[in-house]
Amino acid sequence: MLLPAPIQNLIDAFSRLPGIGPKTASRLTFYLLDAPEDISRDLAEALAALKSGIAYCERCFNITAAGQSLCEVCANETRRQDVICVVESPLDAIAIERTGVYEGVYHVLHGALSPIEGIGPDDLKLRELFARLAEGEVSEVILATNPSMEGDATAMYIQRQLEGSDVRVTRLARGLPVGGDLEYADQNTLLRALLGRQRMDE
Repeated sequence: MLLPAPIQNLIDAFSRLPGIGPKTASRLTFYLLDAPEDISRDLAEALAALKSGIAYCERCFNITAAGQSLCEVCANETRRQDVICVVESPLDAIAIERTGVYEGVYHVLHGALSPIEGIGPDDLKLRELFARLAEGEVSEVILATNPSMEGDATAMYIQRQLEGSDVRVTRLARGLPVGGDLEYADQNTLLRALLGRQRMDE
């Protein structure tokens, strides 16, 4: 059955989003078709505002409101400006913020090194990171890239670039999830948990 162009176009648009297949895209489209007009209008306005109302922090490249040069974290004078947590995406910074314990600032790379996909150092915000560190006010860099081949490669690249500097380079600890069973853990997770073991009295 040939669908009218507006319906097919919206299905195609939803299908391009991560995690949404053709069936889900069709369900969303037909839901909006039958839904009250204000739902579709609110969605359209929110999508338009997503691009026009959002900018990137000039210092850390996290998301911020349009018209603001610094994000809330960088502009917060109570945050430790000498500790930088390096993450791949704004979502990663949000996840760390939810812990409520991190007091430093961030640097968002907007990706990770991936030679297979043609993503090199110049495609990330690495030059800007090293420029921040060259100012000499940073005492620690926490590498919080994802525990993947690309994330590990990115962390190792940053670590190598900082060899010989006075900056302390740390990596997020890895291991077994709380509530997880050993028998279901993969070999790499168990290996990292063993290598990163700690004394019980620490």
